[in-house]
Amino acid sequence: MSASDVTILDGGMGRELLRIGAPFRQPEWSALALLEGPSWVVQAHRNFVEAGAQVITTNSYAVVPYHLGDERFAAHGHDLAALAGRLAREAVEGTEARVAGSLPPLFGSYRPDRFDAATAPSIVDPLVDALAPSVDVWLGETMSSIAEVLAVRAALDRAGDRRELWISYTLDDHRPGVLRSGEAVVEAVAAALDVGATTVLFNCCQAETITASLDAAVRRVDGRAQVGAYANRFVDSHTDDGEANEQLAGLRADLDPAAYGEFVSRWLDAGLTVVGGCCGMEPAHVAALADVVARR
Repeated sequence: MSASDVTILDGGMGRELLRIGAPFRQPEWSALALLEGPSWVVQAHRNFVEAGAQVITTNSYAVVPYHLGDERFAAHGHDLAALAGRLAREAVEGTEARVAGSLPPLFGSYRPDRFDAATAPSIVDPLVDALAPSVDVWLGETMSSIAEVLAVRAALDRAGDRRELWISYTLDDHRPGVLRSGEAVVEAVAAALDVGATTVLFNCCQAETITASLDAAVRRVDGRAQVGAYANRFVDSHTDDGEANEQLAGLRADLDPAAYGEFVSRWLDAGLTVVGGCCGMEPAHVAALADVVARR
């Protein structure tokens, strides 16, 4: 595998906004910068592009009622998602980087139990409509269940949008080989292929968790799609009450850029062709993995 065969993603937007001093608090998370300081979003994107990212992800992950509240999402959700798309487009202007449109978990990260198929269209459809003018590829990310993936596919079908679709699952850090819903990785990969995903990824879980599931995922894909990963740097991405993003999780001191680069190197050996970082992974981490890729 050569460097030209690998696509490099960006890192964690929320923590990067916090790191550079952008407006940032709970419950709005990364969406607060859209409301109070959009220029910070452009800067965060550019930091990752300058570090070597070839694909950046729109800052639309927190543009959902879970973070904004029902009333504010109904009034401003579409406009905020459209802004997130435009800012990403602005950030890659003059570069070869592409923009992935983030379609997040609609009812909170790591909460497959909260998924409501009847309500899902009222959240995901405005995101698709708003982001569509700005994105090159769709990214359903941090999917905790197959049902969440089906909701993403259904939204794109309602919009008649046949652009490339990437599906990224988050795995249970405490139960090997399963999503946070308990569904097996091999079943989840099959579901992603069934909805036409051209890339199947794993994100927002620990690097060790991803590593343990890669062989099974690569075998199940069997060359029909790319496989990728972007881990988080949380000390623990599971909370006692099951809530995500209610407080700032601690970051691992042992997962510095060099250490993360070692994980990425093993992933590339396993056959992955799309790599990046999730929550807590900074431009320095992206630069380290870009260096790993360049040296292959």
